[in-house]
Amino acid sequence: MIFVQHFTHNPYQENTYILYDDTLQCVIIDPGMYTSAEQNAVVNFIKQNKLVPQLLLNTHCHIDHVLGNKFIFDTYGLKPQLHKNELQLLEAVPAYAPQQGFNYELSPLPEVLLPQSGLIKFGNSQLEIIFAPGHSPGHLCFYSTADAFLIGGDVLFYGSIGRTDLPGGNHAQLINSIKTNLMALPNNVVVYAGHGKHTTIGFERLNNPYLN
Repeated sequence: MIFVQHFTHNPYQENTYILYDDTLQCVIIDPGMYTSAEQNAVVNFIKQNKLVPQLLLNTHCHIDHVLGNKFIFDTYGLKPQLHKNELQLLEAVPAYAPQQGFNYELSPLPEVLLPQSGLIKFGNSQLEIIFAPGHSPGHLCFYSTADAFLIGGDVLFYGSIGRTDLPGGNHAQLINSIKTNLMALPNNVVVYAGHGKHTTIGFERLNNPYLN
């Protein structure tokens, strides 16, 4: 069984996730920690639960989801893994970070680029990669079939969807990604989003105004 722990970080109120199982190996997804207090919260959780970080994953590379990439690399030696279509977004962050008031520490570049489909394994667990572009050109979601949850990044929110007015965004593509790839999942699947509270596929299928 995969356990999911989330932290809400930075002025954008971004959700950072730590996934771990009974082997105590863990995966860090979208580290958005910015302040020392946010960094300490993650480190203390990992230390107190005797977790061993194995992977750093980015669903996508907007600034609020990668602010902590350098910190995680410095602390645990993990470079981010992401889809190749996100590289341009990651490399663009240093240019606009000061305009948004951030003292951005440069993220290391990935050594491993993730495919559009496949499996990510850690401990006794695995995550299925789901390609869901539209909010950004190479956005990935991570799905646990066994535990019926999806780390959805900024694709699908409670009663809403990701914005598409940023560089690389495409509204029609996002709607298609959600309807084709996410709505194919069972109704009971919990969606842990990049912002706000979690939801389920079934709830969004019935209630999300962008999908009806």
